[in-house]
Amino acid sequence: MTAEAAAELHTIIDLIRYGASRFNQAGLTFGHSYDNAVDEATQLVLHTLHLPPDIGPAYGQARLLLSEKQAILALFQRRIDERVPIAYLTGEAWFAGLNFKSDARALVPRSPIAELIESGFEPWLGGREVHRALDLCTGSGCIAIAMGHYQPDWQVDGVDISDDALALAAENKARLLADNVQLLKSDLFSGLGGRHYDLIVTNPPYVTNDETDALPKEYSYEPELGLRAGDDGLDLVLKILRDAPLHLSEDGLLICEVGESEQHLIKLLPEVGFEWIEFKVGQMGIFSVECRELIRHSARISELADARP
Repeated sequence: MTAEAAAELHTIIDLIRYGASRFNQAGLTFGHSYDNAVDEATQLVLHTLHLPPDIGPAYGQARLLLSEKQAILALFQRRIDERVPIAYLTGEAWFAGLNFKSDARALVPRSPIAELIESGFEPWLGGREVHRALDLCTGSGCIAIAMGHYQPDWQVDGVDISDDALALAAENKARLLADNVQLLKSDLFSGLGGRHYDLIVTNPPYVTNDETDALPKEYSYEPELGLRAGDDGLDLVLKILRDAPLHLSEDGLLICEVGESEQHLIKLLPEVGFEWIEFKVGQMGIFSVECRELIRHSARISELADARP
């Protein structure tokens, strides 16, 4: 960034406008917490100034010190030159209204499941009582910890196979005082023994091999273990569908994110009654399915899952 920028840009709005213009000019990819240049520039500016993301618009005209401008411009330059996700630059990400530590040990928190957590998973739970809930493939712990935050009466387990991800999740658990959340190492359900849950929520790896290979550079900073999931993106999802009934209560519910692999799942299992959830912005490749429905189609699900590596 040039000395001219530091000299000519004076206010918060000036810096946000300049950053957004440079990001668009550089052709950055947006998809880690924010989906556009203006929001990314805003977050970088406010983070550097130690200001909250919901600060009033009147502060937009606040003038900055030269040292503040230089720090912001340096972050802008790193975002452009290195294509690092913004959450890894700032070391934090907002999810379901909560501030999580974020680094390359786990995917950046960004699932639409946040909207479900804030709404108490209604109307999908249908008023049923939840005592125990599971976040399978917890990564940074964002889903498990957010569930525990909004539902303090629930006991929530967060499970992952990655020691690095679990270490980050533990830091977030301490950061957000999530005393009703327990973190466990397990390869999907294999380490959960006889644990049963009223609700299982999972955002597993679901990106196809071809899509993973073609992802923009921003995604290369994230652990591939959290993304790649076979030729159709369903290698882990099918195993989750197969084994979930062993860990769900009789009237339990599974909520699972599959993203663009939705089309492959519908083609493989057209007979299964997946309920595709509508979000404020439309469908996002997330379904709910009853334990009873999974049991009803267990033979076909097991046949498909058992054929996967």
